[in-house]
Amino acid sequence: MYRVRFHGRGGQGARVASKVLGTAAFLDGYYAQDFPLYGAERRGAPVAASTRISEDPIMERGVIPEPDIVIVMDETLLQDPLTMPVSGLKSGGIVLINTTRSQAEAKAEYKITAQVLTLDITKIGLDMLGMPILSTLAGGVAARIVGLSEESLTAAVKKVLAEIITDRKLLDKNVAAALYCFNAITPAKIELELKTTETIKKKSTVISLPFEHAEVSSPAINATGNTPLRMTGNWRVFRPAWNYDTCTRCMICVARCPDGCILVNEDGFPYTDYDNCKGCLICVEECPTNTLGKMREVHAKKAIGK
Repeated sequence: MYRVRFHGRGGQGARVASKVLGTAAFLDGYYAQDFPLYGAERRGAPVAASTRISEDPIMERGVIPEPDIVIVMDETLLQDPLTMPVSGLKSGGIVLINTTRSQAEAKAEYKITAQVLTLDITKIGLDMLGMPILSTLAGGVAARIVGLSEESLTAAVKKVLAEIITDRKLLDKNVAAALYCFNAITPAKIELELKTTETIKKKSTVISLPFEHAEVSSPAINATGNTPLRMTGNWRVFRPAWNYDTCTRCMICVARCPDGCILVNEDGFPYTDYDNCKGCLICVEECPTNTLGKMREVHAKKAIGK
C-alpha cells in the first residue's frame, strides 16, 4: 500500500491534489482512499490531505502517521515546528518539495534523510495557469511518483475539476499543467514496507486499529494567547514592493490593508510589516499612484525586515 500525505496552505489545493491522485489510482484499477484534514479553515493556514492506494481493499482509516510519500506544496511549512510535514517519513520514502532549490540544496537546508525531489510548481502554475493554484500540478507529480498512467491522470483531472469549474479552457490548462509536472520529474524507487502485516490476521476483513492521542489524530492548540507568535508573513506567494519616488502618502494602502500590516514610519511614509503580510496585494490594487508593485517571494528562510 502507498500512503501519501500532502502538506500545503489553504487555497493552494492540497485537498484537490489528494482527490486527483486517488481518482487516478482508482481509474488505473487500484483501491483508493483520499481525505483532507483542516486546522484553521482560512486561506494561508496549514492544511494536510492524504491518499491511500492499494491492490487490496483498504481497511485503514484516519490520519497517516507514517507516510511513504510526502508532497510539500509550500516549503515554508518545513520551517514550522508545529506542522512538521516530513514527520513519520522513513528513510526509504520520498519527499517532493515545491521550491526553486536543487535537490541537494533542499536536502541540506531542511536536514531531510529521505529521498528528496524538487520542482518549482509555483512557477509552472503561474506560467501555465496565470495563478499560484497548485492542486492539479501536485496531483500530477504524486501520480508520477506512485507510477500511475498519463491516461488515468488526464481523466482524473477532468473528472475532479468538472465538479469545481465550468471554464473549459481553464480545465484544459489544468490538464496540460498536470501532465507537464508528471513528466518533469524522474521517479525514484520507494522502499515500501507493508505496515499492516501485524494487524491483518489470516486475511481477516476485521483489523484492530490502535488508539491515537488527540495530538496525533486532530489539530490542537496547546497554548493560550499564542497568536502573536504565529507570524503569517511566510504565507504569501507575492509581496508588495514600494517605490517611494511616486508615493503621495495618501494612506489609502493603510486603510485598505485587511490585516493592519502597513505601518507609517517617522517620515510619514507607509511601509509593509513583512513579518505578517500575507500577500493579498489589496494594497497594490488600491494604490492610486502605482507606487506599489509586486515581487514573487522565492525563499522565506526568515521573515523580511522593514
